[in-house]
Amino acid sequence: MKYLFSLSLLLTAFFTHAQVSFTAGGLKIGIDKKGFVTELSNTGDHQNYLSKDTIAPLMTLISDGKKQYPTSMTYAAGAKKINLIFDAAKVAISVKVTVKSNHLVFEITDAKPVSKIDAIIWGPFPTTISKTVGEVIGVVRDDKVAIGLQVLNIKTLGGDLPNNEGSTWKRGLCATTHSWGSTLQAYSINRDRPRNVDAWGGDFVNMPVAAIPAETVKGSAIALFSCPARETLDMLGQIEVAEHLPHSMVHGTWYKKSALFGRSYMISSFSEADVDEMIGYAKRAGMFSLYHEGPFSSWGHYILNADQFPHGIPGLKMCAEKAHAAGLLLGVHTLSNFINTNDPYVTPVPNEHLSLTGSAFLANGTDEKQEEIEVSSPEYFKEIKNNTLHTVKIGTELIRYSKVSDTPPYKLLNCIRGAYGTKASPHLKGDIAGKLFDHPYQVFFPDIKLQRDIAGNIATFLNQTGVDQLDFDGFEGELASGQGDYALELFAKDVYDHVNHPIVLGTSISKTYFWHICSYYNWGEPWYGGFTESMQQYRIDNQALFERNFMPHMLGWYLLAENTSLEEMEWMLAKAAGYNAGFAMVASPLALRQNKHTGELLDAIREWEDARTQHAFTEVQMEKLKDTQNDFHLEKTGNNEWKLSRYALSPVFTKEKTVKQPGEPTFSTWSFHQSWSAQPLNFKLFAKGKAGSLRNIKITADNFYDIDLPFTVNSGETVIYNGTDSLMVNDSKGALKAKYKLNSKIQQLPAGDHTIRFDCTFEGDEPPSVEMRFKGFMESEVVKLNK
Repeated sequence: MKYLFSLSLLLTAFFTHAQVSFTAGGLKIGIDKKGFVTELSNTGDHQNYLSKDTIAPLMTLISDGKKQYPTSMTYAAGAKKINLIFDAAKVAISVKVTVKSNHLVFEITDAKPVSKIDAIIWGPFPTTISKTVGEVIGVVRDDKVAIGLQVLNIKTLGGDLPNNEGSTWKRGLCATTHSWGSTLQAYSINRDRPRNVDAWGGDFVNMPVAAIPAETVKGSAIALFSCPARETLDMLGQIEVAEHLPHSMVHGTWYKKSALFGRSYMISSFSEADVDEMIGYAKRAGMFSLYHEGPFSSWGHYILNADQFPHGIPGLKMCAEKAHAAGLLLGVHTLSNFINTNDPYVTPVPNEHLSLTGSAFLANGTDEKQEEIEVSSPEYFKEIKNNTLHTVKIGTELIRYSKVSDTPPYKLLNCIRGAYGTKASPHLKGDIAGKLFDHPYQVFFPDIKLQRDIAGNIATFLNQTGVDQLDFDGFEGELASGQGDYALELFAKDVYDHVNHPIVLGTSISKTYFWHICSYYNWGEPWYGGFTESMQQYRIDNQALFERNFMPHMLGWYLLAENTSLEEMEWMLAKAAGYNAGFAMVASPLALRQNKHTGELLDAIREWEDARTQHAFTEVQMEKLKDTQNDFHLEKTGNNEWKLSRYALSPVFTKEKTVKQPGEPTFSTWSFHQSWSAQPLNFKLFAKGKAGSLRNIKITADNFYDIDLPFTVNSGETVIYNGTDSLMVNDSKGALKAKYKLNSKIQQLPAGDHTIRFDCTFEGDEPPSVEMRFKGFMESEVVKLNK
């Protein structure tokens, strides 16, 4: 009877149609009497881009864990509502249709009975377009036309309900590639009932998740549009404004069209005492922001480190004001909703809303000293892999344990009572022992309610200090609530909505609604492998993702150390220019003070970035700059004009100490092709290691040209020969240690194939290995800004 009553309500209207079509801006969509899409056309070229190779429901229902498609559709013209019926589940869903000037809006206004609805999926909408599929933003494009789906609130997530958690580790699923072209889809979960999910991508199995009252699929909404491909970004901005989505502004301009789009920034550790020095470094390098790598003594309440900021909030506010006066933004780094064990949310009284992976009842009461605690079930306590802190919460006491017994009666063993500064207390039979959700970073997490308080703490901190850059690093921490990607979107929106000044926001994870909030994705670390290593291919592969999704190209984080050389720096800067990508330069005050080349490194960053951000490099030059087998040097020659020199590189040759038979030759033979013209031999030799040294080094080219190095090269030192009459030795910090006169006549090596014979004596218990590379000058050309 309830179903019939709901159905009769949905069918009440001034007039109904069995089939219907809507046109808005460049899009025309047709829907048949069963609720399936029949047309997805662009009004400019009158082409139907709907793929016929698969089904195309307007909406898919998930009920009792199974997908169901609509069986009938009617349109109430007076109410402008589509009414969908799903016979198998006896579910009726009403969708309001609003025609806007540029797009169509579909919004669920009623969905009954709620008890039969696990989730809904908008679409999937299959298209024949496959050239550019923007998986995060939900836009597919070819050379002429774009078709897009925009989620209009956080309860509507990009994708096709990937799992019961409602989360994915993929960069995006709002648009996906298929054999027929692509699909666009979004989903919404009924959260108005308790659920059990496999959280954190399935790592925490069967985690109980409390209901969020009234958070059903009602209100889930999407926008559909089509436009010329070249106008897609403008269209996305117009939809943001029209639908009151986040529309991030900086200096009065939409960030995605601002001068800061894709700019580089400096990450450092600084204090009130040396912030002026760091601002000077950042300004000299042409960075747009100075970003503190970690100013907090605890996450959760975001208490500042007193050693760095003895005046607390006012001290950091002063730093922000100094940065702003210098034309810079000031940023801080944290890990989203991670909670340190020394934070007031944990100690001395743990918050009741710390997230639990699960719980059990106490089978017996305990006193405050008991080291074995009997629980009704071992389910959530036996986890080994994802259990870093081994902590349970009983009342207001935190207790650490080594493991849970394998057989009944199940006991938490070797308990440490009153952990993390909480008070050991007696507990009663039937009390709840909750297993705290933790992480290898030695932290706990909040549930969805406490998460919102933490987001408020971040916003308050930003408002009090004037800090205007923040990364949602560790964004996956929100998954600890059990609410999947919804929790990530909610956290970011809570912060964004409550900050009272323009702010630049980055992230470690891309999500569809968050695209409207986010200023950049900057992935690519660790940086300890050196500029030419350290996930370099991963960094490069990310550029296509950014391009597909209208995000600035970013190369990730790089470390400027006390021994970073100009050659290393320019190798990275050339790649940044080639991909028109920004980056984060991590540089501690100490490293900047100790590096003998800091001035020229910062100047190089500034000149390369100035040329890049002004689009001075031609497309042909940018393609050359991408080549990892080339070195480049950029020299300023005038106002908005530079000279770009290119050097080709051989492969890196290596040699390690090996045990040979008496009399057996110890030399290594290397071959390389010299693509450059006839030039003196040019090489760089690095003694890679932490101890020991190399001596008696002899290099022979083509069996006739000998170069002997009449000195010892210690581990960490570099020998550079640029074809002059001198050899240079740099110490482990990159500073010039010594120059040696060449002991032989300078010889020109012609273009073509060459053989190098290398020999040396390895000294020390753990002698260094040899890394050697040859290079030659190829060409110089002008880089000029054409206004």
